[in-house]
Amino acid sequence: MAIRTLNIKGRLTSLNKPLVMGILNVTPDSFYAASRKTDTLSVGKRIEAILSEGGEIVDVGGYSTRPDAAEVSAEEEWKRLEPALKILMKDFPQVTVSVDTFRADIACRAVEEYGVAIINDISGGAWDDGMFPAVARLQAPYILTHGGGCNDGIFEEVLMYFAGKLRELRLMGVNDVIIDPGFGFGKTHEQNYELMRRLHEIKTLTDCPLLVGISRKRMIYNELGCTADESLNGTTALNTFALLNGADILRVHDVKAAVDAVMITEKLKN
Repeated sequence: MAIRTLNIKGRLTSLNKPLVMGILNVTPDSFYAASRKTDTLSVGKRIEAILSEGGEIVDVGGYSTRPDAAEVSAEEEWKRLEPALKILMKDFPQVTVSVDTFRADIACRAVEEYGVAIINDISGGAWDDGMFPAVARLQAPYILTHGGGCNDGIFEEVLMYFAGKLRELRLMGVNDVIIDPGFGFGKTHEQNYELMRRLHEIKTLTDCPLLVGISRKRMIYNELGCTADESLNGTTALNTFALLNGADILRVHDVKAAVDAVMITEKLKN
């Protein structure tokens, strides 16, 4: 089996074993209330929890992307992010940090001032024309998300989207691109499950590392007839399916459960 790697701050990180990315929401309005951390004490405890449970990446976001979330200015987003980034740089300098933002200026500040390693942009560069040039200049791994939907043919739409965006990024000299099908972003319930069923095809046809972020989302709790608070079992089931079908990174709220899923699926695969 070929060794798959990401160049993270000059260090080659193997993806032969999937990585778990723990979510750190420094927002007052993220869809899963238990994930909201808005003071330095709770931020520090959340980082410690992610690491103690086996998470290898901390994904910090200061702008909620749930439906009907309030719009947040760049100044407010940075005001939320900076204290968490200071804690990560000072107390957890060894940790790989991802910043969840669609704004190029914020991505640049996070990378240049606080050593953030990965840029996670749910808009795929569509909400800020400066994002792709910034990624090319910074040479940080970039998470490219499909953020829209369509009336039909979602699989073909996603493949065409990734083909076009990847071509654009490659021409700009960006080599380390992680793709995210964007579960829950502008897609119907059935479209989400169609993409999940065809995950291995997406991975094979794009030939990129694959991130799956379905933690406690509507596609799970609506299917089960429960709430986000009650959807951990469904999340773990779907994460396990994703791991068996090519996922390289799981973006999750519940790190221990995801780490356990990685261990079990690795045993099955090996």
